[in-house]
Amino acid sequence: MSHTEIRDLSQPLGSGGDPDVVQAPSRINEQTVAELRELLGRYPVARSALLPMLHLVQSVDGYVSETGVQLCADLLGITVSEVLEVATFYTMFKRRPAGKHHIGVCRTALCAVLGGDAIWDAIREKLELEDGETTPDGLFSLEGIQCNAACDYAPVLTIDWEFMDNMTPERALTCIDLLAAGQPIRSTRGPILTNFRASERVLAGFPDGKADDGPAAGAPSVRGVRIAKVNQWTAPEPIPVSLDTPETPQTPRTTPATQSGGGE
Repeated sequence: MSHTEIRDLSQPLGSGGDPDVVQAPSRINEQTVAELRELLGRYPVARSALLPMLHLVQSVDGYVSETGVQLCADLLGITVSEVLEVATFYTMFKRRPAGKHHIGVCRTALCAVLGGDAIWDAIREKLELEDGETTPDGLFSLEGIQCNAACDYAPVLTIDWEFMDNMTPERALTCIDLLAAGQPIRSTRGPILTNFRASERVLAGFPDGKADDGPAAGAPSVRGVRIAKVNQWTAPEPIPVSLDTPETPQTPRTTPATQSGGGE
């Protein structure tokens, strides 16, 4: 099958015996196919488009569906196994349907000792979920994240990949209550929350016009720079490295015989 041919999207695809795959009707349509082709055109090497393509699939189906996997393989001219190698390596790609709102709680050391474990326990108890599960009504899914790269705001969690900083169990549960009631919530350093699928579409490379909502960098993130300026600290000058450094002369190899002056 060439990279321009795709299978009939109306035909169901099997899971290949994978116990982690959930069979659910796909919402992928011709518009999705056209957008996947658009992503292909953005890269000089087509295979480089696989990550955004998977995010787009996830924005439509709510997870990396079997239909989406097969479609990506067909468009790229690679095997399903090659697509799954990527889809199962990165934890942002889900093999089961995520909730309308996906909650990620940082559980790495710094966040954990500052209250992240308590936040995790409170959310688990309220939603009655374990790691990787989704509520029966499809409203929330939960994930333990190994470092959200926001240690200056610990403890943190993300909702639909947007940061919620300096959290407490009480604040986390309030966020859940507001989202369940359909009330708007603004992320700490970003826009008003939408939903998981909308965030995935942005990650696929289709902007929502909200990139400038919220501060570019909060005070904790630039505190070190400000202290350095007050104290007139500067980084050391880099040591110049010449690319034309002559090779080190090779020392002639000696053998036990030549070392002793003997011969055969």
